[in-house]
Amino acid sequence: MESLELEKDKENKTKSYLMMLLALMLFIFAIDLLTVAMSHLNNEVAENILLATRNPFVSLFIGLLMTALIQSSSTVTASVVAVVASGHLSLEQAVPMVMGANIGTTLTSTLVSLSFIMNKREFKRALSAGMLHDIFNIFTVIVLLPLEVYFGFLSNIAIKIAHLFIKGDSYSGPIVSNKVFTRPITEWITTTIDIPFLTLILSIFLVFAAIKILSTAVYKAFVLNSFRDINKLIFKDPYMAFIYGTFFTAAVQSSTVTTSLIVPLVASKKVSVKKSFPFIIGANIGTTITAAIAAIYKTEAAIALALVHFLFNLIGAMIFLPFPRLRNIPVTLALYMGRTSVKSRFLGFAYILLTFFIIPFLLIYFSND
Repeated sequence: MESLELEKDKENKTKSYLMMLLALMLFIFAIDLLTVAMSHLNNEVAENILLATRNPFVSLFIGLLMTALIQSSSTVTASVVAVVASGHLSLEQAVPMVMGANIGTTLTSTLVSLSFIMNKREFKRALSAGMLHDIFNIFTVIVLLPLEVYFGFLSNIAIKIAHLFIKGDSYSGPIVSNKVFTRPITEWITTTIDIPFLTLILSIFLVFAAIKILSTAVYKAFVLNSFRDINKLIFKDPYMAFIYGTFFTAAVQSSTVTTSLIVPLVASKKVSVKKSFPFIIGANIGTTITAAIAAIYKTEAAIALALVHFLFNLIGAMIFLPFPRLRNIPVTLALYMGRTSVKSRFLGFAYILLTFFIIPFLLIYFSND
């Protein structure tokens, strides 16, 4: 009986490995297709993109709204990397958008917390855990966005690091071309369809599908059983929780998956809100691997943007993780929000609608006018 179960488990893992490989190939293909599609867009479309993202605050909320709508910061950041690689978006314009995507991705964990709304105590803890991810990313944006806008803080550091890997628009190392091996196929598809906007929509859909398939395959192969077995162990030490959150999310390629797993653990009192915070910080860093993969074979600006995504989350971690008093600020605020929302459950829904949809949409709409 045990041998049959082991054989079945081995077969399932083999299928998951194969699915991972296929999903990774699809992801690289989709990113390249997106880059080619963007390069074929006419000048008028390109100008509209540039005008929309010229204001850094509008760019921030575009990233937030896009991520909230499609529920995947990985898709948004990978797509932005591809747009930068195509030359239609500058690094400086793209940085606030990536910051916005970081806030937008926290919607999922907050929505998961609403599933506990029928039980007041569980709902209070779950909503606090869900909002903790939002608050951490919002605080990091408040600190780093002004530094980026006025001093080019993140983009300048990223460009200097990118210079170590490449010179100009192509690699100087063993990879000498900035064309992906899928380029002949992507160019053929773009030419055959001959409608750049349609190719653009298709490529975004493929990016989203590839990330979903990849995260599901990795979750089944490596995470499902191990997370259940060692969740008590990893939350004993904040640095252990941080490391596990980083690698766990890097494997799954989705911080929304990992942080959404934390919410039920906090709701059921298996993990406290305070102990879950370092894991969430690590999850933020782990999710940057998607942009890194998307930047393969790309221009210096695209690689620099992938580095910006990583630096943004790393600096956020360095601000809060080593200092218990600073670490307690987002936790205390999240617990307060949880308590307040339980008194009037409408506040939870109002918070989600205002933060992720109404405010971003209104700011984008009125700024365009």
